[in-house]
Amino acid sequence: MHAARTETPARDFETRARTDARHDRIFHGALKSCALLVLAALLGAALSMLWGGREVLFQHGFHFLTSSSWNPVTDDYGALAPVFGTLVTSLIALVLAVPLSFGIALFLTEIAPVWMRGPVGTAIELLAGIPSIIYGMWGLFIFVPFMARIEPALSSTLGQIPLIGKLFEGPPLGLGILTAGIVLAVMILPFISSVMREVFQTVPKRLKESAYALGSTTREVVWDIVLPYTRSAVIGGIFLGLGRALGETMAVTFVLGNSDNITSSLLMPGTSISSSIANEFNEAVGTHRSALIALGFLLFVVTFIVLLIARLMLRQLARREGN
Repeated sequence: MHAARTETPARDFETRARTDARHDRIFHGALKSCALLVLAALLGAALSMLWGGREVLFQHGFHFLTSSSWNPVTDDYGALAPVFGTLVTSLIALVLAVPLSFGIALFLTEIAPVWMRGPVGTAIELLAGIPSIIYGMWGLFIFVPFMARIEPALSSTLGQIPLIGKLFEGPPLGLGILTAGIVLAVMILPFISSVMREVFQTVPKRLKESAYALGSTTREVVWDIVLPYTRSAVIGGIFLGLGRALGETMAVTFVLGNSDNITSSLLMPGTSISSSIANEFNEAVGTHRSALIALGFLLFVVTFIVLLIARLMLRQLARREGN
Protein backbone atom coordinates (compact mmCIF):
# COMPACT_ATOMS: atom_id res chain seq x y z
CA MET A 1 0.00 0.00 0.00
CA HIS A 2 2.96 2.31 0.71
CA ALA A 3 4.35 1.56 -2.75
CA ALA A 4 1.02 2.50 -4.34
CA ARG A 5 1.08 5.84 -2.54
CA THR A 6 4.60 6.61 -3.82
CA GLU A 7 3.69 5.62 -7.39
CA THR A 8 0.69 7.96 -7.48
CA PRO A 9 2.64 11.24 -6.93
CA ALA A 10 5.29 10.05 -9.40
CA ARG A 11 2.60 9.32 -11.98
CA ASP A 12 0.98 12.71 -11.38
CA PHE A 13 4.37 14.42 -11.77
CA GLU A 14 5.01 12.67 -15.09
CA THR A 15 1.52 13.55 -16.34
CA ARG A 16 2.00 17.18 -15.38
CA ALA A 17 5.43 17.25 -17.03
CA ARG A 18 3.99 15.86 -20.28
CA THR A 19 1.15 18.38 -20.15
CA ASP A 20 3.56 21.29 -19.55
CA ALA A 21 5.79 20.12 -22.39
CA ARG A 22 2.78 19.91 -24.73
CA HIS A 23 1.68 23.42 -23.73
CA ASP A 24 5.21 24.74 -24.30
CA ARG A 25 5.26 23.22 -27.78
CA ILE A 26 1.89 24.77 -28.58
CA PHE A 27 3.02 28.15 -27.26
CA HIS A 28 6.30 27.93 -29.18
CA GLY A 29 4.43 27.00 -32.37
CA ALA A 30 1.99 29.89 -31.94
CA LEU A 31 4.81 32.41 -31.52
CA LYS A 32 6.67 30.97 -34.48
CA SER A 33 3.51 31.17 -36.60
CA CYS A 34 3.08 34.84 -35.71
CA ALA A 35 6.66 35.60 -36.77
CA LEU A 36 6.29 33.63 -40.00
CA LEU A 37 2.97 35.38 -40.69
CA VAL A 38 4.72 38.76 -40.59
CA LEU A 39 7.40 37.55 -42.99
CA ALA A 40 4.77 36.02 -45.28
CA ALA A 41 2.76 39.25 -45.34
CA LEU A 42 5.91 41.26 -46.12
CA LEU A 43 6.98 38.89 -48.87
CA GLY A 44 3.45 38.74 -50.25
CA ALA A 45 3.20 42.53 -50.44
CA ALA A 46 6.54 42.76 -52.25
CA LEU A 47 5.69 40.00 -54.73
CA SER A 48 2.24 41.42 -55.42
CA MET A 49 3.71 44.83 -56.26
CA LEU A 50 6.39 43.20 -58.39
CA TRP A 51 3.74 41.23 -60.27
CA GLY A 52 1.52 44.29 -60.68
CA GLY A 53 4.41 46.33 -62.11
CA ARG A 54 5.84 43.55 -64.28
CA GLU A 55 4.63 45.18 -67.50
CA VAL A 56 6.87 48.20 -66.94
CA LEU A 57 9.69 46.59 -64.98
CA PHE A 58 10.28 43.71 -67.39
CA GLN A 59 9.53 45.46 -70.69
CA HIS A 60 11.18 48.82 -70.07
CA GLY A 61 13.93 47.50 -67.83
CA PHE A 62 16.68 49.99 -67.04
CA HIS A 63 14.87 52.72 -68.96
CA PHE A 64 12.29 52.84 -66.18
CA LEU A 65 15.00 53.12 -63.54
CA THR A 66 17.21 55.68 -65.29
CA SER A 67 14.72 57.88 -67.15
CA SER A 68 13.16 61.01 -65.67
CA SER A 69 10.36 61.31 -68.25
CA TRP A 70 6.77 60.64 -67.18
CA ASN A 71 4.21 60.89 -69.97
CA PRO A 72 1.03 58.79 -69.68
CA VAL A 73 -0.07 59.90 -73.18
CA THR A 74 2.86 58.18 -74.88
CA ASP A 75 3.28 55.50 -72.20
CA ASP A 76 6.80 56.73 -71.48
CA TYR A 77 7.57 56.24 -67.79
CA GLY A 78 10.69 56.82 -65.76
CA ALA A 79 11.13 56.50 -62.00
CA LEU A 80 14.21 58.66 -61.59
CA ALA A 81 12.37 61.89 -60.74
CA PRO A 82 10.10 60.35 -58.05
CA VAL A 83 13.00 58.44 -56.50
CA PHE A 84 15.13 61.60 -56.52
CA GLY A 85 12.38 63.65 -54.87
CA THR A 86 11.76 60.98 -52.23
CA LEU A 87 15.43 60.75 -51.26
CA VAL A 88 16.11 64.50 -51.28
CA THR A 89 13.06 65.48 -49.21
CA SER A 90 13.80 62.71 -46.71
CA LEU A 91 17.43 63.83 -46.46
CA ILE A 92 16.37 67.44 -45.83
CA ALA A 93 13.96 66.23 -43.15
CA LEU A 94 16.72 64.26 -41.41
CA VAL A 95 19.21 67.14 -41.54
CA LEU A 96 16.67 69.44 -39.89
CA ALA A 97 14.93 67.03 -37.50
CA VAL A 98 17.86 65.13 -36.00
CA PRO A 99 19.63 68.11 -34.33
CA LEU A 100 16.32 69.50 -33.06
CA SER A 101 15.24 66.10 -31.73
CA PHE A 102 18.62 65.65 -30.07
CA GLY A 103 18.33 69.04 -28.39
CA ILE A 104 14.77 68.42 -27.23
CA ALA A 105 15.64 65.01 -25.79
CA LEU A 106 18.69 66.34 -23.97
CA PHE A 107 16.79 69.31 -22.59
CA LEU A 108 14.02 67.11 -21.22
CA THR A 109 16.38 64.57 -19.67
CA GLU A 110 19.30 66.69 -18.45
CA ILE A 111 18.34 70.36 -18.13
CA ALA A 112 14.59 70.88 -17.80
CA PRO A 113 13.11 71.03 -14.29
CA VAL A 114 11.19 67.97 -13.16
CA TRP A 115 7.79 69.65 -13.33
CA MET A 116 8.32 70.51 -17.01
CA ARG A 117 9.55 67.14 -18.26
CA GLY A 118 6.26 65.29 -18.07
CA PRO A 119 3.94 67.82 -19.78
CA VAL A 120 6.43 68.74 -22.51
CA GLY A 121 7.27 65.10 -23.20
CA THR A 122 3.57 64.24 -23.43
CA ALA A 123 2.94 67.15 -25.79
CA ILE A 124 5.73 65.98 -28.11
CA GLU A 125 4.35 62.45 -28.14
CA LEU A 126 0.89 63.81 -28.97
CA LEU A 127 2.34 65.52 -32.05
CA ALA A 128 3.13 62.07 -33.44
CA GLY A 129 -0.58 61.23 -33.41
CA ILE A 130 -1.64 64.12 -35.67
CA PRO A 131 -2.79 62.76 -39.07
CA SER A 132 -0.52 63.51 -41.99
CA ILE A 133 -3.30 65.26 -43.89
CA ILE A 134 -3.46 67.86 -41.10
CA TYR A 135 0.25 68.53 -41.57
CA GLY A 136 -0.39 68.80 -45.30
CA MET A 137 -3.17 71.34 -44.87
CA TRP A 138 -1.05 73.34 -42.44
CA GLY A 139 1.79 73.25 -44.93
CA LEU A 140 -0.35 74.32 -47.88
CA PHE A 141 -2.36 77.12 -46.28
CA ILE A 142 0.12 78.51 -43.75
CA PHE A 143 3.67 77.39 -44.42
CA VAL A 144 3.68 77.68 -48.24
CA PRO A 145 2.75 81.42 -48.18
CA PHE A 146 5.42 81.93 -45.52
CA MET A 147 8.03 80.21 -47.69
CA ALA A 148 6.97 82.29 -50.70
CA ARG A 149 7.80 85.44 -48.70
CA ILE A 150 11.23 84.29 -47.52
CA GLU A 151 12.44 82.52 -50.67
CA PRO A 152 13.53 85.81 -52.33
CA ALA A 153 15.75 86.43 -49.30
CA LEU A 154 17.17 82.93 -49.61
CA SER A 155 17.92 83.48 -53.30
CA SER A 156 19.57 86.84 -52.70
CA THR A 157 21.76 85.58 -49.84
CA LEU A 158 22.45 81.85 -50.02
CA GLY A 159 21.93 81.88 -53.76
CA GLN A 160 25.04 84.03 -54.19
CA ILE A 161 27.37 81.53 -52.52
CA PRO A 162 29.38 79.75 -55.26
CA LEU A 163 29.11 76.14 -54.09
CA ILE A 164 25.51 76.07 -52.89
CA GLY A 165 24.01 78.93 -54.92
CA LYS A 166 22.23 76.63 -57.38
CA LEU A 167 20.29 75.05 -54.54
CA PHE A 168 18.40 78.31 -53.94
CA GLU A 169 17.62 79.49 -57.47
CA GLY A 170 14.13 79.90 -58.85
CA PRO A 171 10.91 81.89 -58.47
CA PRO A 172 9.32 82.28 -55.02
CA LEU A 173 6.55 79.73 -55.47
CA GLY A 174 6.44 78.48 -51.90
CA LEU A 175 5.77 74.97 -53.17
CA GLY A 176 8.89 72.90 -53.64
CA ILE A 177 11.38 70.35 -52.40
CA LEU A 178 12.63 72.50 -49.53
CA THR A 179 9.11 73.15 -48.26
CA ALA A 180 8.28 69.45 -48.40
CA GLY A 181 11.48 68.61 -46.55
CA ILE A 182 10.70 71.09 -43.76
CA VAL A 183 7.15 69.75 -43.37
CA LEU A 184 8.55 66.21 -43.22
CA ALA A 185 11.02 67.36 -40.57
CA VAL A 186 8.15 68.66 -38.45
CA MET A 187 6.36 65.34 -38.87
CA ILE A 188 9.24 63.03 -37.93
CA LEU A 189 10.60 65.23 -35.14
CA PRO A 190 8.18 63.82 -32.50
CA PHE A 191 9.15 60.24 -33.40
CA ILE A 192 12.90 60.78 -33.21
CA SER A 193 12.80 63.00 -30.11
CA SER A 194 10.51 60.58 -28.25
CA VAL A 195 12.82 57.66 -28.98
CA MET A 196 15.91 59.66 -27.96
CA ARG A 197 14.22 60.86 -24.77
CA GLU A 198 13.25 57.35 -23.72
CA VAL A 199 16.72 56.06 -24.55
CA PHE A 200 18.51 58.83 -22.65
CA GLN A 201 16.43 58.02 -19.59
CA THR A 202 17.84 54.48 -19.56
CA VAL A 203 21.36 55.73 -18.77
CA PRO A 204 22.15 54.70 -15.16
CA LYS A 205 22.14 57.70 -12.87
CA ARG A 206 25.24 56.48 -11.06
CA LEU A 207 27.29 56.91 -14.24
CA LYS A 208 26.24 60.52 -14.70
CA GLU A 209 26.51 61.32 -11.00
CA SER A 210 30.02 59.87 -10.94
CA ALA A 211 31.02 62.04 -13.90
CA TYR A 212 29.56 65.15 -12.26
CA ALA A 213 31.36 64.27 -9.03
CA LEU A 214 34.66 64.20 -10.92
CA GLY A 215 34.02 67.73 -12.18
CA SER A 216 32.54 67.05 -15.63
CA THR A 217 30.27 69.61 -17.22
CA THR A 218 26.86 68.82 -18.69
CA ARG A 219 28.33 68.85 -22.18
CA GLU A 220 31.07 66.41 -21.18
CA VAL A 221 28.56 64.10 -19.50
CA VAL A 222 26.41 64.11 -22.63
CA TRP A 223 29.26 63.45 -25.09
CA ASP A 224 31.29 61.07 -22.92
CA ILE A 225 28.59 59.19 -20.99
CA VAL A 226 25.09 59.53 -22.47
CA LEU A 227 25.87 59.25 -26.18
CA PRO A 228 28.30 56.32 -26.01
CA TYR A 229 25.86 54.43 -23.79
CA THR A 230 22.86 55.00 -26.11
CA ARG A 231 24.54 55.29 -29.51
CA SER A 232 22.97 52.22 -31.10
CA ALA A 233 19.45 53.06 -29.95
CA VAL A 234 19.80 56.68 -31.09
CA ILE A 235 20.80 55.56 -34.58
CA GLY A 236 17.85 53.17 -34.60
CA GLY A 237 15.48 56.03 -33.71
CA ILE A 238 16.93 58.19 -36.50
CA PHE A 239 16.35 55.48 -39.07
CA LEU A 240 12.84 54.97 -37.73
CA GLY A 241 12.13 58.62 -38.53
CA LEU A 242 13.75 58.19 -41.94
CA GLY A 243 11.44 55.29 -42.70
CA ARG A 244 8.46 57.47 -41.84
CA ALA A 245 9.76 60.25 -44.09
CA LEU A 246 10.34 57.94 -47.06
CA GLY A 247 6.79 56.65 -47.07
CA GLU A 248 4.90 59.85 -46.24
CA THR A 249 2.17 60.61 -48.79
CA MET A 250 -0.47 63.23 -48.06
CA ALA A 251 1.64 65.94 -46.44
CA VAL A 252 4.22 65.75 -49.23
CA THR A 253 1.54 65.74 -51.91
CA PHE A 254 0.11 69.03 -50.61
CA VAL A 255 3.37 71.01 -50.62
CA LEU A 256 5.79 69.37 -53.08
CA GLY A 257 4.30 70.85 -56.24
CA ASN A 258 4.06 67.55 -58.15
CA SER A 259 6.36 68.36 -61.07
CA ASP A 260 8.00 65.41 -62.84
CA ASN A 261 11.31 67.20 -63.27
CA ILE A 262 14.74 66.83 -61.69
CA THR A 263 16.22 70.18 -60.75
CA SER A 264 19.22 71.30 -58.76
CA SER A 265 17.20 73.98 -56.96
CA LEU A 266 15.47 73.10 -53.71
CA LEU A 267 12.98 75.91 -54.28
CA MET A 268 11.51 74.33 -57.41
CA PRO A 269 8.57 71.90 -57.39
CA GLY A 270 9.28 68.20 -57.58
CA THR A 271 7.61 64.86 -57.03
CA SER A 272 8.01 61.76 -54.91
CA ILE A 273 7.02 58.14 -55.22
CA SER A 274 4.16 58.31 -52.74
CA SER A 275 2.78 61.60 -54.09
CA SER A 276 2.86 60.33 -57.68
CA ILE A 277 0.89 57.25 -56.68
CA ALA A 278 -1.63 59.28 -54.67
CA ASN A 279 -2.20 61.79 -57.46
CA GLU A 280 -2.52 59.43 -60.42
CA PHE A 281 -3.58 55.99 -59.28
CA ASN A 282 -7.32 56.68 -59.32
CA GLU A 283 -7.32 57.54 -63.04
CA ALA A 284 -4.55 55.14 -64.12
CA VAL A 285 -5.26 52.18 -66.39
CA GLY A 286 -3.13 49.69 -68.28
CA THR A 287 0.55 50.54 -68.51
CA HIS A 288 0.06 53.68 -66.45
CA ARG A 289 -1.24 51.66 -63.50
CA SER A 290 1.56 49.16 -63.91
CA ALA A 291 4.09 52.01 -63.75
CA LEU A 292 2.57 53.31 -60.52
CA ILE A 293 2.62 49.86 -58.95
CA ALA A 294 6.25 49.55 -60.05
CA LEU A 295 6.93 52.83 -58.24
CA GLY A 296 5.43 51.28 -55.12
CA PHE A 297 7.76 48.32 -55.49
CA LEU A 298 10.73 50.70 -55.82
CA LEU A 299 9.66 52.48 -52.63
CA PHE A 300 9.56 49.11 -50.92
CA VAL A 301 13.08 48.34 -52.18
CA VAL A 302 14.44 51.77 -51.16
CA THR A 303 12.97 51.44 -47.66
CA PHE A 304 14.36 47.92 -47.34
CA ILE A 305 17.83 49.11 -48.37
CA VAL A 306 17.71 51.96 -45.86
CA LEU A 307 16.69 49.64 -43.04
CA LEU A 308 19.35 47.13 -44.10
CA ILE A 309 21.99 49.86 -43.92
CA ALA A 310 20.74 50.78 -40.45
CA ARG A 311 20.97 47.15 -39.39
CA LEU A 312 24.52 46.86 -40.67
CA MET A 313 25.52 50.08 -38.92
CA LEU A 314 24.06 48.89 -35.62
CA ARG A 315 25.83 45.55 -35.97
CA GLN A 316 29.12 47.31 -36.67
CA LEU A 317 28.65 49.54 -33.63
CA ALA A 318 27.85 46.56 -31.46
CA ARG A 319 30.97 44.80 -32.72
CA ARG A 320 33.14 47.82 -31.90
CA GLU A 321 31.62 48.12 -28.46
CA GLY A 322 32.32 44.43 -27.91
CA ASN A 323 35.97 44.91 -28.86
